[in-house]
Amino acid sequence: MIPEQQASEVYGLIGFPLANTFSKDYFTAKFKSYGLTHRYLNFELAEINSVVNLPNQYPNLRGLNVTKPYKESILPYLNSLSIGAAACGAVNCIEISDATNWVGHNTDIIGFQNSFLPFIGSNRNQKAIVFGNGGAARAVCYVLEQIQMEYVHVCRAPSGKQISYAQLSKEELSKHKIWINTTSLGMFPMEDKCVPISFEALGSDHFCYDLIYLPQKTKFLQEAEIRGAHIKNGLEMLHLQADEAFRIWMKK
Repeated sequence: MIPEQQASEVYGLIGFPLANTFSKDYFTAKFKSYGLTHRYLNFELAEINSVVNLPNQYPNLRGLNVTKPYKESILPYLNSLSIGAAACGAVNCIEISDATNWVGHNTDIIGFQNSFLPFIGSNRNQKAIVFGNGGAARAVCYVLEQIQMEYVHVCRAPSGKQISYAQLSKEELSKHKIWINTTSLGMFPMEDKCVPISFEALGSDHFCYDLIYLPQKTKFLQEAEIRGAHIKNGLEMLHLQADEAFRIWMKK
């Protein structure tokens, strides 16, 4: 095993907490498949300002993935942003050429877009509902705007054009045929939780997409499937956004 400080390059994941994360095993296997000696580490940071210490500890640090709760609070520590990341105001991938040049990207954009569009097929003229207001929700809304899909954005503490769950009518639930959950409700340890909506409006002409990938079928997707809706979880998106991060880091 190659010590971290001696690896040709170091990459990693920052977030808190970091339990049962996908990234370390995925990128370790990815590096190995390309014959690279790079290392991938989990950096569980209780405070985002601790990120400034990483270059001193790992001088060959060349890239980071960013997960909850830091996709937005990481922004002040970056030197520049890609177009998509700037538009979203959220970053989940950092490209590091040296300790003073950190570029933020949002690979959730391409991950969601390239898994979502095949899922809905010819239904791009339908209206959508987006549940949640974190960094992933920003990427989802950005994609919907890029493909000119009309949507309603629902969250617990709405601002601007967003609405609350209490303001979401049964009529809107029925006429908006695409539902997208970006909240953590349904993920461990909240497997029995779900967004507070009525599923009675769902039918076989609805498409329900949940960004959560474990469990494979959240309560949100289970309720949708029972009523005949098309369902999809976030596993493919997870792989696609990771592949895009690898492409950015390796400049492929």
